[in-house]
Amino acid sequence: MLREPDIQALALAVRETLRTIGEFHCLRTAAGMPYAFAGVADSKIEMLFVHPAYKGCGVGRSLVDHAVRSLGAAQVDVNEQNEQAAGFHEHVGFRRIGRFAPDPFGNPFPVLHMALPS
Repeated sequence: MLREPDIQALALAVRETLRTIGEFHCLRTAAGMPYAFAGVADSKIEMLFVHPAYKGCGVGRSLVDHAVRSLGAAQVDVNEQNEQAAGFHEHVGFRRIGRFAPDPFGNPFPVLHMALPS
């Protein structure tokens, strides 16, 4: 389980990762409030977030479909502890092809490497 220091460290990593994202797409309400986003770099979905109020509405699937069809995404890494995210990516076609422990930052949070079948 993530503790506050882990969250703070990951927040810094996310800021750095944002600088490397080749494509970043954000969905907003009519009032301009963001509710979902996806970032893709080097054929990999580097980040995907959907506000809880919009989960189950097809928003995540739409972003992933766009990432795959228009941006060439074919891979994603998911924190193993985030079973909902891993299940979602499996539901939309990704398959587990590897597991990394520790995570890329040296933390004890295993990461599942997933890819679309060839």
